[in-house]
Amino acid sequence: MRGKAALATGVASLLLFFSSMPICQAKLGLGEPKVSQIEFYMHDLLVTEKPTAVIVAEANTTKSSPTLFGQVVVVDDPMTEGPELTSKLIGKAQGLYAPSSQSEISLSEAVNFVFIDGKFNGSTLSVMGRNPILYKERELWIIGGSGAFRLARGYALKQTYSFDTTTLNAVVHYNVTVIHC
Repeated sequence: MRGKAALATGVASLLLFFSSMPICQAKLGLGEPKVSQIEFYMHDLLVTEKPTAVIVAEANTTKSSPTLFGQVVVVDDPMTEGPELTSKLIGKAQGLYAPSSQSEISLSEAVNFVFIDGKFNGSTLSVMGRNPILYKERELWIIGGSGAFRLARGYALKQTYSFDTTTLNAVVHYNVTVIHC
């Protein structure tokens, strides 16, 4: 099964690469498309002195829902090079997520990765998708970007690195493949 998934990922990457090439070259004069691999850790801190994830809305049935269906959380999470919060800060993950299933712990996410250091400083990537958080690896799609990531396409694979059941604070590892002009 793993071989088929790898093949599908490779084919999808090639399709994205070739479908974005004419836009970069002919229409916008931005040259050949580039493929970048970016790896980082995001720290989602709900219960701490300075939370980076805040519940901003709940349905009247959320408290009785085993999946927290109907809750909305806004985030301004640090993105670091390593899994420790003290690692070098490279950006912020800003956006929102909401539990979106009544039967499974799954989130709908819309987040901007805002890079504040390194070669992508000042650039952003916009990601979106379904995040069934109990799966070992989840995939979000890249729907655009700015700066170095104009006309970005690709995907972000995420895995939970650590999760504290008392505070609900999480560290998530991201491996991002992006095609851009």
